[in-house]
Amino acid sequence: MSVLDRWLPVWIGAAMVVGLLAGRWVPGLGGVLDAVAVDGISLPIALGLLVMMYPVLAKVRYDRLDTVTGDRRLLWSSLVLNWVLGPALMFALAWLLLPDLPEYRTGLIIVGLARCIAMVVIWNDLACGDREAAAVLVALNSVFQVIAFGLLGWFYLSVLPGWLGLPTTDLAISGWQIAKSVLIFLGVPLLAGWLTRRLGEKAKGRDWYESRFLPKIGPVALYGLLFTIVVLFALQGDQITTRPLDVVRIALPLLVYFALMWAGSFALGRAIGLGYARTTTLAFTAAGNNFELAIAVAIATFGATSGQALAGVVGPLIEVPVLVGLVYVSLALRRRFAPALR
Repeated sequence: MSVLDRWLPVWIGAAMVVGLLAGRWVPGLGGVLDAVAVDGISLPIALGLLVMMYPVLAKVRYDRLDTVTGDRRLLWSSLVLNWVLGPALMFALAWLLLPDLPEYRTGLIIVGLARCIAMVVIWNDLACGDREAAAVLVALNSVFQVIAFGLLGWFYLSVLPGWLGLPTTDLAISGWQIAKSVLIFLGVPLLAGWLTRRLGEKAKGRDWYESRFLPKIGPVALYGLLFTIVVLFALQGDQITTRPLDVVRIALPLLVYFALMWAGSFALGRAIGLGYARTTTLAFTAAGNNFELAIAVAIATFGATSGQALAGVVGPLIEVPVLVGLVYVSLALRRRFAPALR
C-alpha cells in the first residue's frame, strides 16, 4: 500500500477540518456550492464521486468472475450477507436507536443499502485478504447494486415500515429516479473502468496495464474522496458543529453495525471452511459500505444540506477508524487458521 493509502484516516481528518473551516470562514460558500447543481445533483460533489470511484473500478479484473463463482460457499455467503442481512440489520438499528430522528434514520437505511465497491479493497489488502476474490465480489456487488438498489430502497423506506405499522418515508421521487441516480454515480464509473481495462489491456497488455497504468491513476481516487469530503463538510459544517449530539447518535448505530457485520461474517467464513484470505475478504466486503453512493443518492433525493446527507457524511468518519482497527484484529486472528489455509 502507498503512503497515501496507509495514512488515509489522517487525510480524511484533514479534509474534514478544511471543509468545516472553509464553510465557516468563506462567506456564502455553502450557498454557492449548493447552487451549482443540475437536476438536483450537486456538480462539485458529482465530480468528486466520479473521480474517486473510477480508478477503483478500473482495477477490477472483469474476466475473472469465474474464480469466485466457482466457490459457491463464498459467493452465496457474500450475497446473503450483503443483500439480505446487511440492509435488514441497518434498518433494525436505525429504527431502534434513532426512532425520533427520521431524517438521520432514513440516511442510515440508505447507507445500509449501498454495498461495498471502493474503500473495502484497501482494507482487504491491508488485512492480507484474497485480492482476486475482493475484486470479483466488488464487481458483482456493483452490477447487482445498479439493478437492486432502487427496489430495495422502496421496500425498506416505504413497504416494510408500513407492514410494521411504522411511519413511511415520502421519497418524493419514483423508484426509477433513485435507480437513475445509482446508474449515474455507479454505472458511469463502472462502465468507464471496464472500458479502460479492456482497451488498455488490448493495446498494451495486462502487465503494462497493472504495473504502469494503474499505479498512475490510483492516487486520483484518494484526491476525489478528499475533495468530496471537503465539499460535503463545507455544506454540512453548521449542522455538524451545532448538533454534536446528533452526530454522536448517528455514529452509535454505525459502530454497532460494523462490529456485528464484520464479526458475524468472519465467524461464518471460518465455519464454512474458507481459508484466512477469503474469510477476511468475506468479512470486509460484508462490513464495508459505499458511503459515496449513499451520499449521492441522499443528496439527489433530499438535498445536499439534508439530515439524510449528514447521516451519510458521518459514515466514513466512523468506517475509516473502525475498519482500520478491524484490519489489525483480522491479522491477529490469522494465527488461528491452519498454515495451509493462510
